[in-house]
Amino acid sequence: MTPEPARASGAAAGNSPGPGIAAQAVPEPVEGSASEHGPATGPTAGSTPVERPRGTVDAADPSQYVRERSVDGRRDVSYPPAPEPLGIPVYDNHTHLEIEDGDTGLSLHEQLERALAVGVHGVVQAGGDVDSSRWSAWAARTQARVLAAVAIHPNEAPVYERAGELDAAIAVIDELAAEPRVRAIGETGLDFFRTDADGIPAQMRSFEAHIALAKKHGIAMQIHDRDAHDAVLETLERVGAPEKTVFHCFSGDADMARLAADRGYYLSFAGNVTFKNAQNLRDALAVTPLDRILVETDAPFLTPAPYRGRPNAPYLIPVTLRFLAAELGMDADELAAQIAANTLRVYGTFED
Repeated sequence: MTPEPARASGAAAGNSPGPGIAAQAVPEPVEGSASEHGPATGPTAGSTPVERPRGTVDAADPSQYVRERSVDGRRDVSYPPAPEPLGIPVYDNHTHLEIEDGDTGLSLHEQLERALAVGVHGVVQAGGDVDSSRWSAWAARTQARVLAAVAIHPNEAPVYERAGELDAAIAVIDELAAEPRVRAIGETGLDFFRTDADGIPAQMRSFEAHIALAKKHGIAMQIHDRDAHDAVLETLERVGAPEKTVFHCFSGDADMARLAADRGYYLSFAGNVTFKNAQNLRDALAVTPLDRILVETDAPFLTPAPYRGRPNAPYLIPVTLRFLAAELGMDADELAAQIAANTLRVYGTFED
């Protein structure tokens, strides 16, 4: 599938774009279509960056930075109905709320209010380039139910490198990571699906630099791992993983899950665990210790069944969490309490 570029909207769109990039994802294919791929190897595996003009965010006021997800090729772009509220509050481990989606774009405040109404009491807003990381840090500074993760996405690293700007971009991430409500470096890692061999050295250099930043600031790290399981695990062992390492949108199998848990890593499961072709994720879930499980949306992508392909949002966390509980043969409230405790252990409290 050919990725559709993000479109800057709102006040940000009026700025003069310079050369560069930003993170965005392709639309999910319709389930059962010829374009569908497995959860670890295709567009359903999480957010996928494409090039878009950079320089659309004012570093002094990132609040106006908004992107829009393309609706091309999607059958239904309406938001799904709200699920029954959870009995125990929980948190969204990884989301991209700077990206508007659907037939009606939701503001940050609206997203958080919808989430709160169903028992999702906070989100970790993840960056993937300088602009989205600045927006993420701003959201965390201004909203008590938001914590931030900041990073240069692995597929962005080669583009920054070709422009001679990778070191400067990482320096911005270092600066943002010092803010008290930035609690993770992410999403960083390796992606061998969308970056060719020439870009891998830049990815690796960026990944190792981000690992060092997580250690320097004493915060967690969220890993993007796509078709790069062995290389990611080897790098973490070689340079030493941060104390709190999270595999965002875990895409491995049961063997990888056991190994990751044995090393003390956390596995975050997104809506694709509900997809028919994702048995590897359900097998991984079955062997993951309860104290290593997190849940996320990766919104607006990876909307759980039965709403696959429609816009995703933190208020849909209960759909995925109840699916996880059913797979594990657990009460949903019991699992929610465990996941909430895990999330707070990794990131600390939301309301300071």
